[in-house]
Amino acid sequence: QVQLVESGGGVVQAGGSLRLTCAASGRTTSNSAMGWFRQAPGKEREFVAAISWSGVTTYYVDSVKGRFTISRDNAKNTVYLQMSSLTPEDTAVYYCAKALSAHITGTSLRTDQYDAWGQGTQVTVSS
Repeated sequence: QVQLVESGGGVVQAGGSLRLTCAASGRTTSNSAMGWFRQAPGKEREFVAAISWSGVTTYYVDSVKGRFTISRDNAKNTVYLQMSSLTPEDTAVYYCAKALSAHITGTSLRTDQYDAWGQGTQVTVSS
């Protein structure tokens, strides 16, 4: 069983940056693709970004392309989400998740393609 713990959230002004970290323990995640999702109040959880097991392939939702960067360090069992040019629309609880697949596929945007989730970290962007 893998445990995922997110950190790095906080309050930032619009235009600012934050770096989220997802640390895994219990089992290695180096053989799995990893994803970041977010959930704003009153909204469904939505896909943000995913990265393949090797880190070679990444995928982003259109709204964060060019602003967010997902990366991973398999030696540290850690995944990162670097967020810049933040807007109030980015305000949400951010979750990392371990994918069922090692690779990014057409279904990587679906929450049911992930079998382990962290508890989330709050990101609040003030205008």
